[in-house]
Amino acid sequence: MTDAGRTRTPAFILTCIGTGLLAGLLSGLFGVGGGTVIVPLLVMFLTFNQRLAAGTSLAAIVPTAAVGVISYALNGSVDWVAAILLAIGGIVGTQIGTRLIHHISQTALRWTFVGFVAVVIVSLFIVIPSRDAVLTLTVWSGIALVVVGLLTGILSGLIGVGGGVVVVPVLILLFGASDLVAKGTSLLFMIPAAISGTIGNLRRKNVDLVAAACVGVAACTTTALGAWLATLMSPLVANILFAAFMVFIGTQMAIKAVKGRAKKD
Repeated sequence: MTDAGRTRTPAFILTCIGTGLLAGLLSGLFGVGGGTVIVPLLVMFLTFNQRLAAGTSLAAIVPTAAVGVISYALNGSVDWVAAILLAIGGIVGTQIGTRLIHHISQTALRWTFVGFVAVVIVSLFIVIPSRDAVLTLTVWSGIALVVVGLLTGILSGLIGVGGGVVVVPVLILLFGASDLVAKGTSLLFMIPAAISGTIGNLRRKNVDLVAAACVGVAACTTTALGAWLATLMSPLVANILFAAFMVFIGTQMAIKAVKGRAKKD
C-alpha cells in the first residue's frame, strides 16, 4: 500500500504516537535513533512491510536525534569531530543501503534485522562503559571512524535504524569513549546519515510521511527525559535493560521471518 493509500484512522495515529514516545525515551537513554523500536512496531501493529517501515523509521529519526544531541551537548557529552567523521562515511553508506533495499527479499531483511539484534545483545555484555574514558583521535582512528560510519550507514539504509546501536558500543570498545560521549556523538552522527537515507527512500517511495511525522514529533517529547535518565542509571543496568528489550524485538522479527518463509514454501 502506498503512502497516500494508507487509511489514517485514530488507531493508526495513536499507534504512531505511542511508538514515538517509546522510541524517543530509548533514543535519549541509549543514544540510539529509535529505529530498533520503530521498525518492528510499525511492522507488527500497522502491517507496514519491512521496506516501508525502514524508510519511515529513518525519516522519524531525524528530529529525534536532533533533540537528543541538544540534551547531551548541554552536558558536554558530544565529540563533534568524531561525529563529523562518522557522518562522512554514513552519508555514503545510507545511499548504498537504500539502493540495495529493493534487491533483498522481505524475509532476508527480517533475518538481517535479527542478526543485527543478536550482535547488539552480545556487545552489550562485552562492553561495560566507563564514565571516565576519553576518546583520543589520531589519523588512523579518524580513518577508522569514516569506515565505521560507512558500514553503519549501509545497515541504516537497509533496516531503518540510525546506527546508534552499532556506533555506541564501537566508540566505547574500539575508540575508548565514555558511554555518555558515545551516546551524544552517536546521535549527532545519525542526523546527516538519516537525512541522506530519507532522501533516497523518498525517491523510491519507501516512506510514509504522515507516520514519520507523528512518530518523530512524539519521540521529541521524551528524548530529553531519556538523556537525563542516562546520567542517573549505571552503565551496567542500562545495558541489561536494553538487552532484554532487544531479545523481545529480535524474537518477534524472527517469528515473522519464519512465517514469511513458510508462506513462500
